[in-house]
Amino acid sequence: MKLTVLMTLTTLVTCAPATSQRQPAPVRGFTVVATFPHDPAAFTQGLVFADGQFYESTGLNGESSLRRVEIASGKVLQEIKLDNEYFAEGLALVGDELLQLTWQHHRGFVYDRKTFAQKRTFPYKGEGWGIANDAAAGLVMSDGSDTLTFLDPKTLAVSKTLRVRDAGRPVPQLNELEWVDGEIWANVWMTDRIARISPATGEVNAWIDLSTLWPLSQRQPPADVLNGIAYDKATRRIFVTGKKWPRVYQIAVQ
Repeated sequence: MKLTVLMTLTTLVTCAPATSQRQPAPVRGFTVVATFPHDPAAFTQGLVFADGQFYESTGLNGESSLRRVEIASGKVLQEIKLDNEYFAEGLALVGDELLQLTWQHHRGFVYDRKTFAQKRTFPYKGEGWGIANDAAAGLVMSDGSDTLTFLDPKTLAVSKTLRVRDAGRPVPQLNELEWVDGEIWANVWMTDRIARISPATGEVNAWIDLSTLWPLSQRQPPADVLNGIAYDKATRRIFVTGKKWPRVYQIAVQ
């Protein structure tokens, strides 16, 4: 009996699958390269760099808008307001069109990049939070969960979904998105952290902790959390801001 038990235990030990504990993604520091004025009334939901300017989507019912903004001054150069029923969310540039999500209406708007004329709408399931496009990598969308949805840039049909993990743990509340050098960068709502996500595996490669960028102790209501990432691919400049923040920051990640 002892031999049988010993052999059984030995077999179990020998056949047990080897497991490796993945370490949590490292946290990277940052430096501020420059600061620029930002409309403190703008509840930033999406931020895009193009044509040397920002395109910005702002949220809240009755305050939602699409804007074109001069970077150096923060001046709003062009703007349209959404109907009061809509709570605007993420923003992406696809060719000559701007795609803007809404929070709970399951509807996105497509605008002409130059005139801001609305060309059409498109449906999607679930909530709309963040959206980002890269000419090579494609279009990706968040819905506030731990899952990213990839869309065909031409048809906007779902091509695949990807669950985001850090050391095996789900990363929920994924919000504003941006493609940066082959990674998906995602604000995590209610935090001042950005997850740098592998689009192949969904694993978080690294975190950027921006809680000291504009410390909580210096914020006055209704200033809210970090939300807004824009990337200038040509010069590799990274811009970040937040909901009703008075500044946009250009940062370098260490």
